[in-house]
Amino acid sequence: MNFKNKIKIKVNGKKIILNSNQSIDGLVKKLKIPLNKVAIELNKKILDKKKIKKIKVNNNDNIEIVHFIGGG
Repeated sequence: MNFKNKIKIKVNGKKIILNSNQSIDGLVKKLKIPLNKVAIELNKKILDKKKIKKIKVNNNDNIEIVHFIGGG
């Protein structure tokens, strides 16, 4: 694997390697996560899902994706 244009991040505690120009939106799509059922936190700050196409992932970022679960 060529690491020239790659970055390392953590998603829900797991290390993954991405292209250096990846957006949060692209990451969510790559992971096949339904955007309407999650909250996304980037480096301990909750993101506005309307803005995730413009937010780029940086080396050593820590991302938490929390799924909503219904119950009674």
